[in-house]
Amino acid sequence: MACPSPSQLQKFQEDGFLVLEGFLSADECAAMQQRIGELVADMDVPVRCRIEFSTQADEQLRTKGNKDYFLSSGDKIRFFFEKGVFDNKGNFLVPPEKSVNKIGHALHAYDPVFRSVTYSPKVQALAKSLGFQMPVVVQSMYIFKQPHFGGEVTPHQDSTFLHTEPLGRLLGIWIAVEDATLENGCLWFIPGSHTGGVSRRLVRTPAGSKPDISFLGSEPVWDASLFVPTPVRRGDLVLIHGEVVHKSEQNLSDHSRHAYTFHLMESLGTVWSPENWLQPTAELPFPPLYT
Repeated sequence: MACPSPSQLQKFQEDGFLVLEGFLSADECAAMQQRIGELVADMDVPVRCRIEFSTQADEQLRTKGNKDYFLSSGDKIRFFFEKGVFDNKGNFLVPPEKSVNKIGHALHAYDPVFRSVTYSPKVQALAKSLGFQMPVVVQSMYIFKQPHFGGEVTPHQDSTFLHTEPLGRLLGIWIAVEDATLENGCLWFIPGSHTGGVSRRLVRTPAGSKPDISFLGSEPVWDASLFVPTPVRRGDLVLIHGEVVHKSEQNLSDHSRHAYTFHLMESLGTVWSPENWLQPTAELPFPPLYT
């Protein structure tokens, strides 16, 4: 089912997230997995750029590795790694294909398989059904959630990292490439948490200052009992409002939890914050979704 019904649209407006079952076929998911396997097999990441990805605020600001590798990844296809997969010289302690946390942030622009998914007629129809007039794609990521050490993602709002003025112009599209279960780290949401604004922002600091990024505000301590688990099957799509609070637990199971996710922004009447870590570039202005 490519487009939500009126009752589903109302539920999305109330909750800030919505599951659309069976959005992609098994074959479409398999094509993404095959392509990712090729990218990982070919990856050649210099030791100085081997960044361990973290959602913990203090760890984000003192990321091991070359911060520029992350900050300049908005218009490239780059690899980010789980914690604890390198020795102190940057050599792999586990097989490289088991070490990747995510690949980002421009798969949608440069990889033909992910471009075809992102700009598919189904996705365009979905955006139109949600009222998008001039949507652009701001970033994309393939997330692995590796077995046994796929790290937790702490509670957050996507608009902390991708801020718009006004708020409410950002939408996450999250597609399960494999089943996401309670055991392997499915998404959890606080329904209705998208209506209270943004409590924290990650911003680029003025040129030449250190660190290169900093947080404004602080993340509240969210009541754990408010989170609702959202397990989904392979091919299901989750709509994620830019301000809804969500998280995922560490993957302690034997099964990975692959997902492809990208963010859309309504560009009409919207200002993309010049302080955001991710900025459009001359090489890659944010591409329009509607082709």
